[in-house]
Amino acid sequence: MDVRFPKVGEGADSGKVVSVLVKVGDTISAGQTILELESEKAIAPIPSPAGGKITAISVKEGDTITVGAVLLSLEGDGGAAAPASAPAKKASAPKASRAAVVEDDDDDILPAATEDDGPVPAASPYVRKVARELGIPLSRVRGSASGGRVVIEDLARYVGKLEAKVARAGKYAEGPQGLSFPLVNQDFAVYGPVTSEPLTQLRKVISARMVENKVTLPHVTQFADADMSGIEALRAQFKADYEKAGAKLTPTPFLIKALVNTLQQHPKFNASLQEVAETLIIKHYYHIGIAVDTDAGLLVPVLRDADKKSLLQIAKELSEIAGQARDRKLSPDSMKGGSFTVSNQGAIGGAHFTPIINKPEVAILGLGKTSLKPVVTAEGKIEARPLLPLTISYDHRVIDGGSAARFTVELVKAIETFPASAVKL
Repeated sequence: MDVRFPKVGEGADSGKVVSVLVKVGDTISAGQTILELESEKAIAPIPSPAGGKITAISVKEGDTITVGAVLLSLEGDGGAAAPASAPAKKASAPKASRAAVVEDDDDDILPAATEDDGPVPAASPYVRKVARELGIPLSRVRGSASGGRVVIEDLARYVGKLEAKVARAGKYAEGPQGLSFPLVNQDFAVYGPVTSEPLTQLRKVISARMVENKVTLPHVTQFADADMSGIEALRAQFKADYEKAGAKLTPTPFLIKALVNTLQQHPKFNASLQEVAETLIIKHYYHIGIAVDTDAGLLVPVLRDADKKSLLQIAKELSEIAGQARDRKLSPDSMKGGSFTVSNQGAIGGAHFTPIINKPEVAILGLGKTSLKPVVTAEGKIEARPLLPLTISYDHRVIDGGSAARFTVELVKAIETFPASAVKL
C-alpha cells in the first residue's frame, strides 16, 4: 500500500519535510512516526496508518508536500508490495490566452471571505490537484460550469487575471486592505561582498503576520517603569521553597499574575474586534501568549487559564512551554486562542521597546531588563531601586489614551504591591 500525507489539521494542507525517520527495509508498526513536517509555526510528527515493511520512500528532507502526496510504500504480511508511486510531477500553470484576459475585469477573482478563504466550490479531482500544486485556493476562483463548478479553463482565466494585475502594478505587492508597496529586487553585490540565505517557512509566516498586524492596526504605545523591590524581596524569600517544588522562581510568573489581575479590572484589553460584524468581543478567559525567542524565529505558545493557576503552576508551565518552543515541539493548537500577549526581553537586555500587537488581540505588554536606577522617594531621598521598563502597545480603534494610562497605572501598582500570600506554597 502507498502511505499518503493526510490532512493534519485545519488549514494544514501542505508543509516542508524536516526529517525522515525511517528507511527502506525497515519494518514499522501502525502509528509509528515516519517523518516530521514543518507547517506554519509548528513541527508535527506524521504517523503511519498501517504497519509493514517499507519498500520505497518517495520524499526526502527539504521537500514541500501537499495533502495526498505519497510518502512511502509498504508491504504487508504475506502481501505483495504496492509499487511506489512516482512523486507527482509538478503541474504546469494552465496557459491563459492573452486576448481573453480583460485587464480591468476581475470577475473571476473572488474576494477571500474569511481567514480560511470560505467554502471550496465543486471541481474535479484533476482541477483540485492542479490548483493545489499551483497554490491557488479554489474558493477564490469563479466557476463557469453548472452549479458554479470550477473547470480547468476557470483556473487559466484566474492565472491570467493575476498576471495582468501584476503587469499593471509593476513590481509592487498587494498588502492588507488594498495597500500596495514596492518589492525589493536589487543586486546588492555591486556594492560589495554579500551572502544570500533563503527565508525559512517560519520566517515567511512571521514576516507576513508582522506586516499585516502593523499595517492594519493603529498602534499607540504607553511607557512606564515599575519598582521591582517588593517582588525581588519575595523571590529571595521563597526561591529555595520553589526549587524544592521543582520550579525556578523568575520574575515572569509574578508579572503574569499582576497582568491578569489588571486585565480583570480593564476587560477591553482582553478583547478582540470582530471587524466584519463591527462588534467588540470581551473574553472572560485569560490565555496569555508568551513570545519566545528561538533560533528559528519568534514563537508564541499560550499559557491557558492563567487566572486559575497558582504562582507555582505558572512557573512550571512557563518553563515547559519555553522548552517546547525552543525544541520546535509545539503543536499548532498550543499557539492558538491567546487573549493577550507578553513579550519579555528582560533576559536579553535592553529597556523600553514598541512591541507589535498580536492580531486579533488588541494589546500587548513589552518587558525590558530590570536595572538599578536612582529614584526619589516620598521622603525626598534618592535611592537605587530595581526598575522594570514596561510598554503597552494598544489598538487605538478599541482603546483610548485615557484607558491605556489607567491600565498602565494599575499594572504598575499591581507589580509594586504584589502580595506575599500569592507566593506562599
